[in-house]
Amino acid sequence: MKAIIIDDEKHVREGLLLLGQWDKFGIDTIFEAEDGDEAIKLINEHRPEIIFTDMRMPKRDGIALLKWLHSSDIPSTTIVISGYEDYEYMRNAIQYKSFDYILKPIDPQILNETIEKAIKEWQAQELIRKARIEETQVLDEAKPLYWDHFFSRLLTKHSDDYSIETKRVKTEFNVDLNKVQYQAGVISTKPFEKKLSDDLEGMLATFLKKCNQLMRKNNAGVCFRNFQKDSEFVLLFWKQKDLAFMTEQIVSIFYQLFKFNSSVCLGGKASNIASAYISAEKVHLNHNLMKRKMMITEKDLSEIKMITLFDFSQELMWAIKSGNIEQIDPHLNEVFRLFEHANHLTLEQITNWESEFEQLKKNWLHDYNIVDSEPFYIGNAYWLEDGSFSFSKFKEEKRNEFHHLIKMLSKAKYQKEKNSIQNIEEYLRTNYQDEINLQEIADRFFLSKEYISRKFKQQYGETLTDYLTKIRMEKAKELLANEHLKIYEVAYNVGYQNEKYFSKVFKKVVGITPNEYKQTLVN
Repeated sequence: MKAIIIDDEKHVREGLLLLGQWDKFGIDTIFEAEDGDEAIKLINEHRPEIIFTDMRMPKRDGIALLKWLHSSDIPSTTIVISGYEDYEYMRNAIQYKSFDYILKPIDPQILNETIEKAIKEWQAQELIRKARIEETQVLDEAKPLYWDHFFSRLLTKHSDDYSIETKRVKTEFNVDLNKVQYQAGVISTKPFEKKLSDDLEGMLATFLKKCNQLMRKNNAGVCFRNFQKDSEFVLLFWKQKDLAFMTEQIVSIFYQLFKFNSSVCLGGKASNIASAYISAEKVHLNHNLMKRKMMITEKDLSEIKMITLFDFSQELMWAIKSGNIEQIDPHLNEVFRLFEHANHLTLEQITNWESEFEQLKKNWLHDYNIVDSEPFYIGNAYWLEDGSFSFSKFKEEKRNEFHHLIKMLSKAKYQKEKNSIQNIEEYLRTNYQDEINLQEIADRFFLSKEYISRKFKQQYGETLTDYLTKIRMEKAKELLANEHLKIYEVAYNVGYQNEKYFSKVFKKVVGITPNEYKQTLVN
């Protein structure tokens, strides 16, 4: 596939070239143009499938270029690059069927997500090109996306002054952002995303559309996907009348689409959007997952002591080092019992557990000198078929993580022990002619004599001393084949200072004396 980047600012073009994962998406040729006139020549000649264009350019600007593309027969997908203040340009971009837009400064993740979606869009249009897509389709898709990004940014704007945003919102929603109070709600889509992965994006878009139809009908607020956080919808209310009714309707829409029971975590009133969202997020993170409610508010939160893995780190460490899965379960059951006794577990507590487990796991892997480990089991499937939280599944998932860790460490420990004994065997074969004793081996490899003796015999079927003797006798037989070497020279070369002792050992192992062995070679 081919793409073209049209922008009068060289650093923007270079940024797109650098940040885009072009090879991943099968784009092997990328052209550059500084303005619309230059772009039209390249587009006519090379017909790129993906077109990136700025709006403000000398000569023929982005709007003129979009008009030309709109009237041409070139099958392409256009992505507008826009500054934050270019809202009117965005309206023209949507009008002339631009697929999407990217705000400057360019976010690499948004850029590559947009490229991927643009390619899929182009491929879809290629299949049904003759049928043509209705003019309103791109408008319907791009406009909600714009407002998702727009309101997601406001979630972190800690100010009561919305003078920049007021005009746009006033035109679209007929509300003055500076003259209302806010209340935010959070809906998490995490519990069911894996189960609906086939058509998840389409279903989420449908939910968003239906939710906003309800909100606009009552002039109550807006619903949008939070692009600053995965798996989250935000309900932003600027009209608090009938909130319970609105929430009930939204949950009902959710269930009709997904057949999952969702909850709306509703924060308190605030003078700005960011504060309202922080309040809702607090409810989301700190509400009790063991008590299911359709609408959860600040009144449902309760102060409770945080139960941490670090409190049990020593017990867990010794259980893990035992290598026995059965020894870890009683300690985990004690932690689970505390949660069950309190009948209280929150997303914040789960996040804290996961963070502490990750730190403990990192320390334990370091103790075993494990740097590059196999893929680790991540237990986070805590949700039932209807989307409700299951403490039983939570226990099962967390227990599985510890069991997987024990198996991994036991395997590493065995491999380390095996490698140590193999290194000792290699050392014997390399240094058989030197004076070697068990204590020297223990000191060299930082292992106890008893451990070496036990493990060496387990792996090689004989004691270390007998194995060393066998190596020396094998080498002695090779040297005895040399008619110019005397017996004492052979003895010395295989680690024996005394010829008689060497001959005694040789006869014991081989069955005949060194001289007799030499005679067999002559005959």
